[in-house]
Amino acid sequence: MTTALTRQDNVLGRIVAADPAEFAAAHWGRTPLLSRAADLRGPGGFHDLLSSAAVDELLSRRGLRTPFLRVAQQGKVLPGARFTGGGGAGAEITDQVLDEQVMRLFADGATLVLQGLHRIWSPLIDFTGRLSAELDRPLQVNAYLTPPSSQGFATHYDTHDVFVLQIEGTKRWTVHPPVLPDPLEQQPWGGRADEVAANAEGTPALDAELRPGDALYLPRGWLHSARTENGRSLHVTIGIRGLTRYALVEELLAMASTDPRLRASLPYGIDLTDPDAVGAELAATVAALRSWLLTADAEQIVDRLRERTGPATRPAPLGPLAQLDFADALTPADMIVARAGLRWHLTRDGDRITLHLGGGRTLAMPGECEPAVRLALDGVPLPVGELPLDDDADRLVLARRLLTEGIVVPA
Repeated sequence: MTTALTRQDNVLGRIVAADPAEFAAAHWGRTPLLSRAADLRGPGGFHDLLSSAAVDELLSRRGLRTPFLRVAQQGKVLPGARFTGGGGAGAEITDQVLDEQVMRLFADGATLVLQGLHRIWSPLIDFTGRLSAELDRPLQVNAYLTPPSSQGFATHYDTHDVFVLQIEGTKRWTVHPPVLPDPLEQQPWGGRADEVAANAEGTPALDAELRPGDALYLPRGWLHSARTENGRSLHVTIGIRGLTRYALVEELLAMASTDPRLRASLPYGIDLTDPDAVGAELAATVAALRSWLLTADAEQIVDRLRERTGPATRPAPLGPLAQLDFADALTPADMIVARAGLRWHLTRDGDRITLHLGGGRTLAMPGECEPAVRLALDGVPLPVGELPLDDDADRLVLARRLLTEGIVVPA
């Protein structure tokens, strides 16, 4: 994660009352951190990101569909049929949110969970895009609207780190140490429900009421529950999709398939119930794997990790029509800049270069374009006329291609 920036320079300072280096060393992936509103940098609270009025708009005027809304009551997620239906004439999609049904369920004590807000609500799209770039991690955003005197979910843990941003109202959070430190995605809390419930009876590591503008960081695995008391509560949870050493192991094992010793069949007729027979094959396999691991290439791992994480992060939105109009009328004086959040890398093969954009998408170009492409993608706005190519005609051709491919945008 980025640690070179100060709190005054970055988005992280809005949600963490610590310098990035201190947060990285003392809390990231280790311990929770409660940050009070008075200690955070920003406009004062998080109403610019979401509000009750925004929730009303999403529920009633945006044609919201499942799974962008979940409804939970008494610790259970209700079936979508309880709050969705057809959209009326000209919008016969059958799973659109019915605002009056949602209103009744909320009045009866259900918690509303708006999911994927990093894709559908503009202020959170912009905020999480910047935060994702700083942390260099894919993010997901949910909002929780909980009625008075309610608890949407029982004590549980998440398999990803989270930031909790209290928007409106108050909510009391109870946090306990993990029953399984650093759980993987395939190790959800449901498989340890009894242990989680037992630990929740112990003394909490943190018991605090979050008020508007407060923020809470929770590493994956930390047990938590939250409850409203006198009024309704609205908070946003930002989930951080991290990478683990186990991910490196998975990629290494996938790459190990290139070794013929590890592809070899087990002996004909081997008795799989005989520990001695299986043990001999296991020893030979471990020896072959150990030998292969010593030859593992870090560059190959980087490429695989890039392809693994790339599809989880979308670049900043662009206006397709405005983008095409800008490209059509492009002049050497016009300014372009790399599209925020775009993940890319360049490779060269002889006199050709290939721009890799994740998800298997590539763009091939003449090798002489490499300096200009790198300059266009370095994140600093520049005039098209300053691209290092022979003449303005070549500069315009390259810039238009980068624009129509959604790689750069108007600055």
